[in-house]
Amino acid sequence: MAPKVEIYTWRYCPYCIRAKELLKSKDVDFIEYSIDGDEAARSKMAQRSNGRRSVPQIFINDQHIGGCDDLHELDWQGKLDQFLTSTNGV
Repeated sequence: MAPKVEIYTWRYCPYCIRAKELLKSKDVDFIEYSIDGDEAARSKMAQRSNGRRSVPQIFINDQHIGGCDDLHELDWQGKLDQFLTSTNGV
C-alpha cells in the first residue's frame, strides 16, 4: 500500500522545493497544499503540526514529520524509507 504523503508549501520556497525533490527522487507521490497567501490553510497546517507555521510541513500517513531538514535527517538516518513503506510510520 502506498503511503499517504502530504506537504504544505509556498510556491517559491527553496526548502519546499528541496523537500519535494527528495520525495520525487524516491518516486513518492504526494499531495501538495500550496498555501501562498491563504491564512486559513496556514492555520490548518499549524493546527496539524503542533503550532508550526513555517513551510514546508510534511505528513506521512497523517504523522507529522516536520520540515525539510527533518525529512532529510530521516533520509540520512535511513529511516525515511521505513516511513514510506510502513502504513503506521516508524
